[in-house]
Amino acid sequence: MPPAAGPAAASAPVVVEIHQDEVLTGEAVALDVQPLGFFLRALGTVIDMLVGVLVLLLFGFGASWLVSAGVLEENVLPILSIAVVVIVTVVVPTAVETATRGRSLGRLAVGGRIVRLDGGAAGFRHAFIRAVIGVFELWFTVGAVAALVGAFTPRAQRLGDLVAGTYSERTRTPRLPDAAPGLPPSLSSWARVADVARLPDPLARRLAQFTAGAEHLDPAARARLASALAGEAGAFVSPIPACDAETFVRGVVAIRRDRELRALELQRSRVASLVGARERRGLPTR
Repeated sequence: MPPAAGPAAASAPVVVEIHQDEVLTGEAVALDVQPLGFFLRALGTVIDMLVGVLVLLLFGFGASWLVSAGVLEENVLPILSIAVVVIVTVVVPTAVETATRGRSLGRLAVGGRIVRLDGGAAGFRHAFIRAVIGVFELWFTVGAVAALVGAFTPRAQRLGDLVAGTYSERTRTPRLPDAAPGLPPSLSSWARVADVARLPDPLARRLAQFTAGAEHLDPAARARLASALAGEAGAFVSPIPACDAETFVRGVVAIRRDRELRALELQRSRVASLVGARERRGLPTR
């Protein structure tokens, strides 16, 4: 006879499963986020570095003109050059990222933003660490170290991100797909007795693809395709309603989708009830 669950079982730690594209906030809430891809992030970094190179070239041309014109002494040029390099590679990136909450010109172009690992906005400390380490991994090695590290990290993090605890989050989310069409009203009575369980999965996917893109098809091709799909589906559906081919196809897709959704919800409720029963008995749920 197993021992009764005591205080130790009641105080057992709760295991939270975090997927790769999720971050855990301080309130233990898992957020589903999308990190910026490796190639988009590399493109944004290249844009930022090209802007920095352009500033350095403009400074070089301007300093040379000032020296030739006698406005600037030549012995001051090395000190001024070091100061400009530090400003372009460290001061400006830190100030821009701090003021814009993780954005820059390159990240605005590719739709990215630097955030903390918990999803919060990056601050001055994170931007300064990334800028200082970026002098080595971006400028001294022409981005080779950043590309090598980013290619082998799950969120395309470069060395500065790993040290600062940040990554680049995608800010441009794709457009949500249009809502799936519902059951045609003329088939509401037929839907209560229709049997679509024998419909093969490959054919069901073809029917769903047709209903999703039918509006973009040529009318003649749309009618031919609907008639062909209705003929294939008719062998697995009983009874066959008295309607046109496209309405029949839309009805089959809607019934199958609704019944699969109800089956998933029933399975989820059963799993939740089983987990609750095991928790009440003090048994592990994983």
